[in-house]
Amino acid sequence: MRAAKLDWPPSDAVLVAVLVVLGSALVAVILLTTPWQPLGKAAQQATVSAARDFTPAEIARSQAYRQAIVPPAYLALGVGLATALLLGLTPLGARLVELAARPFGGGWLAEVVVGGVAVALVTRLAQIPFNAWAEAVRRRHGLSTQTWGTWTLDQLKGFAVGAVLLLLVLLGLYGLARLSPRLWWAPAAVGGAVLVVAVSFLYPLLVEPVFNKFAPMPAGPLRDSLVRLAERDGVPVREVLVADASRRTTALNAYVSGFGSTRRIVVYDTTLKSASPDETRLIVAHELGHAKRGDVLHGTLIGALGLAFGVCLLALLVSWTPLLRRAGVERFADPRSLALVLALAAIFAQVAGPVQMLVSRRIEARADVHALDLTRDPATFARMQRQLAVSNIATLRPNPLEFALFASHPTAPMRIALARDWARLHGLPEPPPQAR
Repeated sequence: MRAAKLDWPPSDAVLVAVLVVLGSALVAVILLTTPWQPLGKAAQQATVSAARDFTPAEIARSQAYRQAIVPPAYLALGVGLATALLLGLTPLGARLVELAARPFGGGWLAEVVVGGVAVALVTRLAQIPFNAWAEAVRRRHGLSTQTWGTWTLDQLKGFAVGAVLLLLVLLGLYGLARLSPRLWWAPAAVGGAVLVVAVSFLYPLLVEPVFNKFAPMPAGPLRDSLVRLAERDGVPVREVLVADASRRTTALNAYVSGFGSTRRIVVYDTTLKSASPDETRLIVAHELGHAKRGDVLHGTLIGALGLAFGVCLLALLVSWTPLLRRAGVERFADPRSLALVLALAAIFAQVAGPVQMLVSRRIEARADVHALDLTRDPATFARMQRQLAVSNIATLRPNPLEFALFASHPTAPMRIALARDWARLHGLPEPPPQAR
């Protein structure tokens, strides 16, 4: 048999050129703006050792949790991807879209809206048993405080938020494809980039309140010290809030969200309960580092550029007739192709994931250095990292491949070693071993 040729029409040369430019720009931005050496040119000298800073019982607990949580997590990921590929790379997805839309008239709008929700729902339902398994593991290890009722409600909320965003994207794609079958990708790429920026700005205002309730932190020494810390760092914040995370988890955390007038410090109520004021300040100092460096805005702009690149790559792929026929459709503008679009998006996400994780780990390390620069307290930083790791049952000795593929943060032993290197470079006492 002859291999199928890529029968893209000559007019797609412009699309290919734009794709090359966007891809080159994306690679250049990542290479040039990622903080590959958070401590500057100083070489790491401190040994990364879980045994130095965590007891054998804590290491065993971390490993036991990892062994319990990995199977459902991997199965959920694998089953979700397999379901998306089954629907997208066979006529099953097109048939599902058609059947779902038929009771609503079967027009293109019904196929996009009802069909899109149906495809997303089937994929989510396939993952639910494994997500429930993971929730049971979190409960067994004391990380989750939810009931099955509240867990189910969160699942429904998450699906609803995701479905709204998905439908915005699909309506834009197929609406533009109907208006301009040959050049839809150009306004779609621009519109997708704008949507990324808009969602990033609106997320703390519209999405975060769906999952948590926020209350102003009571006036007192801790709140005053956090405000002063932000002022000293040159990062104005509108308010300091406490999130009711304890109704969902025992994990500790804090973060700075929003831009400009919407920026606020958010501290989990679990952190206020379990961490000392000095440790809380260091957690917030790390988050202020993200705000100071514009990491959220930086990530948003990279995401916008990446989505524009993805839209152009999608346009190139869905102009390949054999791929469309495999999905059971003749042309991309037919909304029954949306399962194919979602399958390709799932593949893109998996391919891009390791790069995102690598960049994220470097940015998190830079925020750690910022926290150390701001507080000049490596001893408390080391205690805080140990406290976070123990409370959150963090992985202390990750599998190297898993770490490269899925870890968005350095491990706690890595972060404590960074604090020791920072202390050495600044002529301060290195944090002693933390195991006790």
